[in-house]
Amino acid sequence: MKLVSDPAIAEKIRKMKQRVRWLDPAILERGIDQTRLVVDDGRSDDTEFSFLVVGDSGSGAHRGHNPQRQIAELMLPHHQQSRFMLHTGDVIYLVGSSEFYQENFIQPYREFLLGGEHPQRIAYDKMVFTLPILPVPGNHDYYDLPLLFSLVSLTTLPLRRLLQGKLYLDLGWHGSGKGEAYARAFLDHLQTYKIPGDLALHLDKHYTAKTNTGRCLRYQPGCFTRLPNRYYTFRYGGIDFFALDSNTFNDPAPLPNTKEGDTNRKLLEKRRDDLEQQKEEIMETAAKLNPDNHNEAERLDDLHSNLSQIEEIIVDIDKQLATDKKTVTDIDQLEWLKLKLIESWNTADVRGRVIYCHHPAYVTEATKWQQAQTLAIRSRLRSVLNAVAEALGNLTQGRPLVDLVLNGHAHCLEYLQTMDTGSADSHLDWIVCGGSGFSLRRQRPEGPDLMDTVGDVLTQENRLVARSQLFVGRNGQGYEKRRPYSCLRIDVKDGCPPKFIIRPLVAEWYQRRWHNPQIEPFTIN
Repeated sequence: MKLVSDPAIAEKIRKMKQRVRWLDPAILERGIDQTRLVVDDGRSDDTEFSFLVVGDSGSGAHRGHNPQRQIAELMLPHHQQSRFMLHTGDVIYLVGSSEFYQENFIQPYREFLLGGEHPQRIAYDKMVFTLPILPVPGNHDYYDLPLLFSLVSLTTLPLRRLLQGKLYLDLGWHGSGKGEAYARAFLDHLQTYKIPGDLALHLDKHYTAKTNTGRCLRYQPGCFTRLPNRYYTFRYGGIDFFALDSNTFNDPAPLPNTKEGDTNRKLLEKRRDDLEQQKEEIMETAAKLNPDNHNEAERLDDLHSNLSQIEEIIVDIDKQLATDKKTVTDIDQLEWLKLKLIESWNTADVRGRVIYCHHPAYVTEATKWQQAQTLAIRSRLRSVLNAVAEALGNLTQGRPLVDLVLNGHAHCLEYLQTMDTGSADSHLDWIVCGGSGFSLRRQRPEGPDLMDTVGDVLTQENRLVARSQLFVGRNGQGYEKRRPYSCLRIDVKDGCPPKFIIRPLVAEWYQRRWHNPQIEPFTIN
């Protein structure tokens, strides 16, 4: 039985446009750019500043420990020195349900919210951040429950006890609503304004910032902290930040109707059947374990991780096996990114660029490095950057098009550098920050070097395209198993190009105690 369903890309785009009343006449009349915001904290012109990064955090307490709360406490000493927090997605597990925002987001991050001294009083759709929290949606923030599973789970008490009481899946009973819960939690949900006059008053109150692209939303910490769209950009300290919704351009191409395609389809179908069998075995094993026993509780935690990992792989396989649809790609968003990057390079005040989105293009975490979605993201970002490079010509003077790319999705902390990929994503710095609360995963046994086929049909070769310089994830076995959860503080220094000092912050669960191993900061120029 499927535990989650991933809405179609076209449906995600359509629903999110409705929620922000995309290009409504009242918005067009005012010349509002719905993809831009200004962080109005009185300090956005400072050329030296710090910010925090978390990702894949949104789980409740694991058996006997709460890693997300540990990470929040790890960030508290840096709160006053940081200007904002970027979240790389998967805010709520397992299916983005609204009822889990209280336990899985508001309670852990209470010191970052207005009224956080009484977190139980904060409604998930009324949150106001004292320190700006600027997320992008993850795949789990879009996931829903299959209809049949919803009906069964509501009416079959033993199944509910198995899933909720033993495996701690944080399912909820209605899913994300195709991203509705995320939209109400973080976006300026303009769909709620039914009377035209109310919408006009709201726009004239909160969309007052003026930029070269027109009016835009004014993000005011402690007062009004909504985002204008599922993807957006903002400028801080001369750095352009581009927040992307990678859930709408991660569809892999379906397998072709060829002999080779048929062979691969059979292999994938066999793998899918094997994974479904593994799920059943996990359920049976979990039913026999006692969550009040420390050793068995940690075993349940591992089974939880395995089950969600299997479900994600099945979603990836289903996308490849789909034969009744064409691959859908969010062309509008990718075109927007291309034009915004070109504009950024033609703006004298901009000295650097950071992209952040959920799905990584390069990663060596064991479950994600060769997923079809990972390769799809890599291909589409390469295409955008190639188009930008062609448009800019010699304007970059040999500098990389982007100074830093931040991702989540892989449950680890990893720093990679691309080599000569044959494309405009060569020699870039990539950081995966996806180990901030949900069950961690290991690095692939093949090691830190990623190979890829590059070149055209006549000149194709298998080439080293990326190398992992740092990997922080689950390691060890049995009682020696280590679970190092992580987040980042990034210090931005003056200068053009800017210098980024990356400071990993780690809380490690080891032998049923918390430890804080130190990882030396490193610099990205």
